Amino acid sequence: MGPLQFHMTGGPGDGPRSLTSALHERLRADILATRLLPGQKLHISGLAKQFSVSLAAVREALSRLVADGLVLASDQRGFRVSPVSLADLADVTQTRIDIEGLALRRSIERGDDAWLVSVKSAWADLKAVPYRYPDDPTVHYEEWVVRHRIFHRALVNACGSPWLLGFRDVLHEQSERYRRLSIRREVGKPRDVEAEHRAIVAAVVKRDADAAVRALSKHFGITKEFVELAAPRIAEVNGAN
Repeated sequence: MGPLQFHMTGGPGDGPRSLTSALHERLRADILATRLLPGQKLHISGLAKQFSVSLAAVREALSRLVADGLVLASDQRGFRVSPVSLADLADVTQTRIDIEGLALRRSIERGDDAWLVSVKSAWADLKAVPYRYPDDPTVHYEEWVVRHRIFHRALVNACGSPWLLGFRDVLHEQSERYRRLSIRREVGKPRDVEAEHRAIVAAVVKRDADAAVRALSKHFGITKEFVELAAPRIAEVNGAN
């Protein structure tokens, strides 16, 4: 990991909180991108030295990540990146289908024309960038990852429930780790992600809630299948550090 960079603004009292927030976002990004692997130990003193921040800032950033479900803390073992497992994958996937499916159904029922335009726009933006780096197919094209997150959020933005969206966002991040790990360890089985997304959008445009939820559930289920296929390789990194 490279040096931590951020811009300080505001009064003197903003400094420590800005440091902690910047470190939290950096570590969160590294966990989701699997630059920090499942089970990897996170040493407070080492992180403080690496990023030139205080021990208190590191502890607070790690505590936030514990609340996010991305880091585990224990008195004996300290902090470590949350491990992955097939049982957890199944739980995350089914819960995400339940929560995001409900949010999508409500969005279709309540969303106006402006919402539909936002979905189509997010879909067009996603299609405009490649899924993987051409010179390294085991790594996601970073801009695709950003636009993919925006696309899936756009689908449910009209649900009308901040609580539902909040739970959905947590589940999305947990799923993202598994998806990133699976693409790092490809097994060669072809997948047409664009077709999966297209099916969801087509049903949304028709305001066919049942078809949209089915397409969304199938999309999440296929991701789960690919992670399961890559499970032996993923297991090699789980707790390896």
